[in-house]
Amino acid sequence: MVVLKAGSRPPWVGLSAAVWVQIAAGNGYTFALYSPSLKTVLGFNQQQLTLLGVANDIGENVGILPGIACNKLPPWLVLSVGVCACFIGYGVLWLAVSQTVQSLPYWVLWIALCIATNSNAWLGTAVLVTNMRNFPLSRGTVAGILKGYVGLSAAVFTEVYTMVLNESASKLLLFFTVGIPLICLAMMYFIRACTPASGEDSSVHVHFLFTQAASVALAIYLLTTTILKDLLSLSNSISYIFVAIMVILLMSPIAIPIKMTLFPTNARKPEPPFGSSDDLVAEEGDSSQTDSLLVPSSSETYLESFHDEDVSEVDMLLAVGEGAVKKKRKPKRGEDFKFREAIVKADFWLLWLAYFLGVGTGVTVLNNLAQIGVSVGVDDTTILLSLFSFCNFLGRLGGGAVSEHFVRSKVMPRTIWMTFAQIIMIITFLLYASAINGTLYAATGLLGICYGVHFAIMIPTASELFGLRHFGIIFNFMQLGNPLGALLFSGLLAGYVYDAEAAKQQGSSCLGPNCFRLTFLVLAGMCGLGTIVSIILTIRIRPVYQMLYASGSFRLSQSSNH
Repeated sequence: MVVLKAGSRPPWVGLSAAVWVQIAAGNGYTFALYSPSLKTVLGFNQQQLTLLGVANDIGENVGILPGIACNKLPPWLVLSVGVCACFIGYGVLWLAVSQTVQSLPYWVLWIALCIATNSNAWLGTAVLVTNMRNFPLSRGTVAGILKGYVGLSAAVFTEVYTMVLNESASKLLLFFTVGIPLICLAMMYFIRACTPASGEDSSVHVHFLFTQAASVALAIYLLTTTILKDLLSLSNSISYIFVAIMVILLMSPIAIPIKMTLFPTNARKPEPPFGSSDDLVAEEGDSSQTDSLLVPSSSETYLESFHDEDVSEVDMLLAVGEGAVKKKRKPKRGEDFKFREAIVKADFWLLWLAYFLGVGTGVTVLNNLAQIGVSVGVDDTTILLSLFSFCNFLGRLGGGAVSEHFVRSKVMPRTIWMTFAQIIMIITFLLYASAINGTLYAATGLLGICYGVHFAIMIPTASELFGLRHFGIIFNFMQLGNPLGALLFSGLLAGYVYDAEAAKQQGSSCLGPNCFRLTFLVLAGMCGLGTIVSIILTIRIRPVYQMLYASGSFRLSQSSNH
């Protein structure tokens, strides 16, 4: 038996606030908006610029400290660290690009960008871990929604950049310096641990559908208005109206807690068999639906052979004496793992490698999207970035929802969708390499979807294999695949190939398909390897999903018989 301390407020308020924090935590995806200014104003070459892109990804994805902190500190304190990092890091970049301070060393800007985007790790970890624990029975759906909004953030910031900030990189960096911290400070109070949502309330599914529909409406709206802005000459007043409607759509998830307040349901709450009414008790059996993994227990005791929910204290003492209760049993897949226990498992590294090969190759295109567009004659890359953002969102939201459906209806391991995504990525990179007219936008859209799927699959898979108790640090270690991929494939490979081709053309910029062709062919090969790895992982973890979902419900407490 594990006793969970939780607040009495419903978790939907926190999920609504998390949407705004996740939008703010996606500022790392906007590197393509201000990277041309870094190159022209500060006089960097392409390899220097791609190494700044690596700094962008390292800061965004190195979240070991936030992962540790989320188990020891309240969410508001974790968010506060992210707010400070955002203010300091982007503040330095704004001083450089606006030329308020001149001749800042390259290494200072590199570190500043790491600090700026590391705010995303703190902000994202705080809201993701908190909401995964608040909705333990809908992990794939929650991960898809929250990571989907992160994917949409590039389109949101592009909208602000083009319609309010007059495409000024300096103003955008100032907005990041001041605006993002203010947004997060305003939402901070609402991000907290709540009574976990149970599976008994039928409205939970409806509420998730509404949130998903609202996010899809926002995504379509952002893509449409970005295209209109590019095709038509819009007045400032129309642009401001577009942005105001965007803000209203971002606020739509708050309709759920408002509706619950105005029209409360008389849902029956199961009384805890032990403890006070303020404690949420999770036991083996039916009560396992509320997830015994949410809050770390002070004891490492596991009940291995008792399934009677009405076990008396005398029976428990007899069980201890007879050896039915064993201490410090090593966890099995599907149970709680400490980080040091998870890191020695083959499934951990297979999941990490599959994720690394997928997102590491995808982020290479994202970091070089502006230069890829220019090399094939597309000077304005805002539509490319918005398209990637929109499709990245679809991949994240769809990956979470589709994998959640099939894992419950067909007991299909989520990683099978990672396999399909990597097969499509192979085709996408070959399209990029071919440079056939008319394929740039299609390839960018397909890549965005597949890139997003990897996030939506990795997060719930890690929690299902290794538990939620130390999910923060496990999830953030997995995310190290992103900056490592950026360093190897973007910083070292793409930057070197681009500069070598530019040198052949005797200029600082490279034009033509050869600028990235070799890079795309290597990335296609890496995704081929990733496909093999994800297939092996899917075969290995299928028994885990049979154990968790074959009975028709997610079993969050496992006995030793499994």
